[in-house]
Amino acid sequence: MGSIVFAPHIPLTLLWILVGLAALFTTYGFTARARGTWARGLAFLALLLALANPLLVQERREPLRDVAVIVVDHTQSMDINGRRGEADKVAADLKSRLQREPNLDVKMVTVTTNPAGEDTGTQAFTALNSALADVSPSRVAGAFLVTDGEVHDVPAKSRLAPVHAVIVGKRGENDRKLTVVDAVRYTIVGQQATIVVRVDDLGGGEGGIAQVKVRIDGADAGSADVVLGRNTPLQIDVGHEGESVVELEAEPGPSELTLQNNRAVVSINGVRDRLRVLLISGEPNAGERVWRSFLKGDPSVDLVHFTILRPPEKLDSTPLNQLALIVFPSRELFQDKLDAFDLVIFDRYGEHGILPLGYYQNLAGYVANGGALLVSAGPEFAGFGSIYRTPLSAVLPAQPTGDVIAKPFKPQLTTEGLAHPVTQGLSGAIGQNGQPSWGRWFRMIGAQKVHGETVMSGPSDKPLLVLDRVEKGRVAELLSDQGWLWARGFDGGGPQTELLRRLAHWLMKEPELEEEKLTAAIAGGELSVVRRTMAKEPSPVTVTKPSGQTVSLPLTKSEPGIWRGVVKADELGLYRATDGKLSAVAAAGPLNPKEVADMRATDRLLQPIVEQSGGGIAWAADGMPEIRRISRSRRMAGDGWMGIAENKASRVVSVDQSPLLPPWLGLLLLLGTLMLAWRVEGR
Repeated sequence: MGSIVFAPHIPLTLLWILVGLAALFTTYGFTARARGTWARGLAFLALLLALANPLLVQERREPLRDVAVIVVDHTQSMDINGRRGEADKVAADLKSRLQREPNLDVKMVTVTTNPAGEDTGTQAFTALNSALADVSPSRVAGAFLVTDGEVHDVPAKSRLAPVHAVIVGKRGENDRKLTVVDAVRYTIVGQQATIVVRVDDLGGGEGGIAQVKVRIDGADAGSADVVLGRNTPLQIDVGHEGESVVELEAEPGPSELTLQNNRAVVSINGVRDRLRVLLISGEPNAGERVWRSFLKGDPSVDLVHFTILRPPEKLDSTPLNQLALIVFPSRELFQDKLDAFDLVIFDRYGEHGILPLGYYQNLAGYVANGGALLVSAGPEFAGFGSIYRTPLSAVLPAQPTGDVIAKPFKPQLTTEGLAHPVTQGLSGAIGQNGQPSWGRWFRMIGAQKVHGETVMSGPSDKPLLVLDRVEKGRVAELLSDQGWLWARGFDGGGPQTELLRRLAHWLMKEPELEEEKLTAAIAGGELSVVRRTMAKEPSPVTVTKPSGQTVSLPLTKSEPGIWRGVVKADELGLYRATDGKLSAVAAAGPLNPKEVADMRATDRLLQPIVEQSGGGIAWAADGMPEIRRISRSRRMAGDGWMGIAENKASRVVSVDQSPLLPPWLGLLLLLGTLMLAWRVEGR
């Protein structure tokens, strides 16, 4: 292939000026009927051609191979009814046919689900654009999408043409779907949260009732009947602060593709309104200020504090109106309003006849019904005035021996204490030579454990801090009144505030401090399961994936009381872990992903972009269409066939240039035309 180009010896602007002047003079000559004007015009032409320097350019081109792309859908919706296997067969057949076409390269890419990513659904066109990122548009012959049609990144327009779709699946599929229409994110602990749900039989009829089961943090929470096709509010009890994972599952419909979209998950955060704590100090003591400062420092705590300044056995002549502003309201506190308190603390309180024995019985019943009791004991606990000699002994885990041990010692974590969340990892628990680095205490009350768990011990391994569960409630006994020494920094101090915080929150059933707990979390494409237990070895854990596949997960001990296991999270949706007693759930990706929202095969989503690109849609169940290689046109598909463009693109390999008017020839031509003009004018 050759072409003529000009490479002027002078600037192009000057050349055009000369052309204009030559045209002007020549035109004037013809107008004035001057002799030899045509000969002078030839001379001007010869001069201008010589200055314009015409070149003959010859290019040598090499044909470029066209490129066709096959995008195969391997996302989660393709895992049902053998769709993935069918898609792979279709893609292999397409590739085989295309590879037989001359001058055509075939690329095949797959689209997979990313459990750790955002809720983007099936990104087929993103994968297509990535495959063609290094390909010139002039070489693109076409693209084929092998999918169930559930594509979530369909553009409004495409510069790529043609785009064909082969739909894997069956027409007119029916499926039941559960949708969370609305849900609150926060609610007060103890109140109900409202979740609005909707159950639809996609592709089926309307009307009817579907039962929706509810689980909260893996535990069964009942069920509700929901009218199909109608928004229905459900009331969910929120029993603890922090995150509550609510699972909703609709019963299978008359025709189901999958049960994955019969389930939905909602996360509700429980927020405590106010915590009411009753602190009774039996007498003024150094630790009283520590308790008060700790509880008053928490803005979410309403503290009611009474200190017994004068017990009945103390005889003096001081009038009552000079000792206290009010009389100790024992009836209101221990009978009328006892259930209104979240935690009751006895700080060095002894039985002096202030409270009738019936009130101690009330307090024992308060614990059994779900209340929390903390006893911080001093010497009074070992004597005849010990509250252990009251009906309250039924819920106390440690019985005093009558001894008061008065010597320096450092509190030690027991084997149970190293594993219990109240004391595990306390700062300073293990220092040099394996001994605690915190300060010493100087007094503790001799006692023997009756039941519960001893998490801290004193001299001769005697129990120092004992924790116990009593029916629905919890009790803790701290058998020393020397904890304030840590708060004052004596002998290096210790983690007094952290210990009291954990102790109070464990008593009030903070989920993060449960000693028997199973948790699951997903990060980096992996499901991490953590089992906290006081047992020597945990029970086996079974993980159920969103698709229903079960995996047995071995756990490895990572630290005292904590066992961990990891499994690959390669599916979007809800993972459930259980050891038979405890359950935990975790969501890969969003809680209710687009990928499983509607899993019916469809051509509706791809129809607009396919038509705009000139492509066609075929259902694999109807048989594969014929593939034709044709010149590019507005319509690249028809009845029973799909076309790919024959672009005939090429690239320049080399360029040869040769002058059409060599200098010697230009000079000769110019002289010849000048002589011709002179001769014509001389006649």
